Amino acid sequence: MSSSRDADLRGAGSDLAAAPGSSHPLGATLRDGGVNFSVYSRRATGVDLLLFKDPGDPMPGRVVPITAQTAGYWHVEVPGVQAGQVYAFRVRGPWAPEEGLRFDETRILLDPYGRGVAVPAAYDREASGRPDPATAMKSVVIDPADYDWEGDRPLHRPLRDTVIYEAHLRGFTAHPSSGVGAARRGTYAGFIEKIPYLVDLGVTAVELMPIFQFDPFAAPPGKRNHWGYQPVSFFAPHVQYASRPDPRAAVVEFRELVKALHRAGLEVILDVVYTHTAEGHPDDPTSCFRGLANDEYYILDEDRSRYADYTGTGNTINATHSVVRRLILDSLRYWVGEMHVDGFRFDLAAVLSRDRTGRPMVDPPTPTDIDTDPVLAGTKLIAEAWDAGGLYQVGSFAGDRWIEWNGRFRDDVRSFVKSDAGKAALVAERFLASPDIYGPQAREPQQSVNFVTCHDGFTLNDLVSYGVKHNEANGEGGRDGSDQNLSWNCGVEGPTDDAAVERLRCRQVKNFLAIDLLAVGVPMLLMGDEVRRTQGGNNNAYCQDSELSWFDWTGLERHAEVLRFTRMLIAGRRRIQTLLDVPQDVSLVELLSEARIELSGERLGEPDTSADSRTVAMTIRGRRAIVHVILNAFWEPLEFELPARETEAEPWRRFLDTSLTSPDDIVDAPHAPVVGSTYLAGPRSVVVLATRPGATSLGKSANRKGTA
Repeated sequence: MSSSRDADLRGAGSDLAAAPGSSHPLGATLRDGGVNFSVYSRRATGVDLLLFKDPGDPMPGRVVPITAQTAGYWHVEVPGVQAGQVYAFRVRGPWAPEEGLRFDETRILLDPYGRGVAVPAAYDREASGRPDPATAMKSVVIDPADYDWEGDRPLHRPLRDTVIYEAHLRGFTAHPSSGVGAARRGTYAGFIEKIPYLVDLGVTAVELMPIFQFDPFAAPPGKRNHWGYQPVSFFAPHVQYASRPDPRAAVVEFRELVKALHRAGLEVILDVVYTHTAEGHPDDPTSCFRGLANDEYYILDEDRSRYADYTGTGNTINATHSVVRRLILDSLRYWVGEMHVDGFRFDLAAVLSRDRTGRPMVDPPTPTDIDTDPVLAGTKLIAEAWDAGGLYQVGSFAGDRWIEWNGRFRDDVRSFVKSDAGKAALVAERFLASPDIYGPQAREPQQSVNFVTCHDGFTLNDLVSYGVKHNEANGEGGRDGSDQNLSWNCGVEGPTDDAAVERLRCRQVKNFLAIDLLAVGVPMLLMGDEVRRTQGGNNNAYCQDSELSWFDWTGLERHAEVLRFTRMLIAGRRRIQTLLDVPQDVSLVELLSEARIELSGERLGEPDTSADSRTVAMTIRGRRAIVHVILNAFWEPLEFELPARETEAEPWRRFLDTSLTSPDDIVDAPHAPVVGSTYLAGPRSVVVLATRPGATSLGKSANRKGTA
């Protein structure tokens, strides 16, 4: 598949002096006086290095044929090349889709190890499928040492002290109400300006949705990809998130963001996608891996002209192949070592457990490699332990250090709060770190990452405002997004002026927040849930780079009551953890045994285990405090017996009751009222009572050496 135009390209500038170079390291590596380039393409018959002056140039300024090959690695050292050089590869080889081979020398290919990606102004997804260099993304040589970290290091905060805030980097500040200057809205630099808000909220870690360079046009016609789950690079930060259109600026500004977050005491967790790429279906544009080693980078179907799709995106990375495993590990090491990232959340991580034919493995090598890698020691590893092919590994994901998004927490808590019958026993398990799932493993209680909402699905406000999804704006005829939302609109679909419905929705939001942020495990909060951010009922806003998805900062005033409640909950979580005073290195089984958990219903010692149950009470007896939690999902008030007081001087006091309006819904110690031997829990409410008011405050900041 060649042309006279391609012949001209191969000949341009071929007199440039070059040395064979070396196969290691992969990618573009600066050396004295030049750059060593190395790329893997075992079955290629020829590789050219294309050097461009600018990303949008219609022709390369120089073409360097790569003649040295070692065990499938093509390498060359080019003198005179410096940081900032724009480059790409052209690869020749068999076009044999029936054999899984898709070499096409008309395509310009990114470097899989490229530290920077340049996106020309003329780029669009359709044009990139044609042999036009002016419309193709290209790699950029980056000098990793060209930055002063000023002593910064990953924070290594213990999981027991961690509260995660899942945020979209652009969506956090893109809205005009953010107060960020127009040139910095939606950028790494703009995010830095809002760090004080996160500190004030009380979270300890920011989990950023994908910031690897992705294809912004991998979306329906007329839409832009917003979420970023269509990567084209595993090393380069997304250049469109930089305040200046320069790949080197993207690297510097991302590092500035990490350093600023660390200085504020906040960890950085990246949502990473090592399971699929933007090359998607066979008819989608080829940008990198497909044109280099399609049969090795991807899991192919029995019909090798097609991809196995366990991700719902059209293709699946072949994570067990040795070259791909090395790529994943090298990428993770880069983000930890060179970019100082504190942890990773792995999208559709169950895919990493599938072999080359797609079958699940008992001892998958890739998760184990990541788990035991010494460079990643101390790094947070969070698995989304399922995939689109039906593999569900919550509670069984491989490895000793992995923790998991607990999808069963999300589903059971949603069902309980919306008053589904028979969920009381399950929600008690979820509140206590899901011992039915994780207890037999004798793991730390923080193995469960507890969440009610995330980017994928309804926001918390929409969970209590919509009974069905409203994805019409996506242009897919409502076929996209889940139909199993476990939501309840509180009697009216969408926005309403009915004050009673609004009060109920506000209470339900508080119920979800209270259960999520006080439960044992690692809590995660979705961006904007603390101010009731809405997406208008859209539960799959992946292509909505607009005010529909952005954080509307006017919500801080409109929903100040919920914001105050969230701040005090996070502070209260730390206080309760300290008061329970359980040794920090205990397992989940030991924690629950040490803390003396007692389950009840309306009557002490009599939990309601009926199929119609909608209430549960838990008494958690720590060394320095006793906490009593009442979860009432019934639509009428119910009277609950309280445990007997140890002494008259230590009465029960109420610190949280979501049925009450602000500021009585959550209070600190000086304002916590004394209650008697019973407590009337309002309809659809969460109540937290505690003894020893001088030592128990849900609303005051506390040290972060908690244990639960």
